[in-house]
Amino acid sequence: MAERTEKVLLIEDNHDDVFLMRRAVKKAGMPWTVNVVMDGQEALDYMNGAGKFANREQFPLPSLVFLDLKLPYFSGFDVLTRIRSHEMLKDVPVIVLTSSPEHRDQQKAAELGANVYLIKPPTEDMLRRIAATN
Repeated sequence: MAERTEKVLLIEDNHDDVFLMRRAVKKAGMPWTVNVVMDGQEALDYMNGAGKFANREQFPLPSLVFLDLKLPYFSGFDVLTRIRSHEMLKDVPVIVLTSSPEHRDQQKAAELGANVYLIKPPTEDMLRRIAATN
């Protein structure tokens, strides 16, 4: 993944966590273009190219998704379900990045098709490992 610019979608409602992710991406030297949506509804709109996300040059379909579970409007589980049923996104790696260490959340995310389940905050090493495996 590190050999080309990845189109990353970060679905995260906490501004501090968005900042930490952007910082980790920069420190890790990842060639990623990161677009951010702040809630479950925006995530669905982004995926469908609806409303303000209609311009696919500005808002391309992602090649990698980082997904928080606790989101306004639609939960991360709902968003993950929609990603896996979306014809153009069903094979895109989804990394759940959440504050929840709960085993039941990890299990449900895996059942719904998450590729990886990580606990916040993101680190440079975490991102390098993801890049190496995807």
